Amino acid sequence: MLIAADYPFLDVFWTIIVFVAWVAWLMILFRVIGDIIRRQDTSGWGKAAWLLFVIVLPFLGVLVYLIANGDEMAKRELKSVADSSGPAAEIHKAKQLLDSGAINQAEFEAIKAKAVA
Repeated sequence: MLIAADYPFLDVFWTIIVFVAWVAWLMILFRVIGDIIRRQDTSGWGKAAWLLFVIVLPFLGVLVYLIANGDEMAKRELKSVADSSGPAAEIHKAKQLLDSGAINQAEFEAIKAKAVA
């Protein structure tokens, strides 16, 4: 039976460090896989090759992907966050709907007032 006296403090500390590193690794791995799938500038074959590389050799594949595409990955993430939130995005979407004829001017003004409020 395992009791606290048989598991010294440094072993507990090391176990915590290993667990946190494992969780961080999984977060990076899934972020890279998600970025590969969402890319618009790569063909399907390119995505398949990257996914195969990341799945077959995960540590090397993720490291190479981050070195090769780290800057673009950050830019894509920042662009997706900036495009999808805030009152300006809501007004822009409403303006596109107004221009396409899906809504009238009164509905546009109501959406704009709601977004600004």
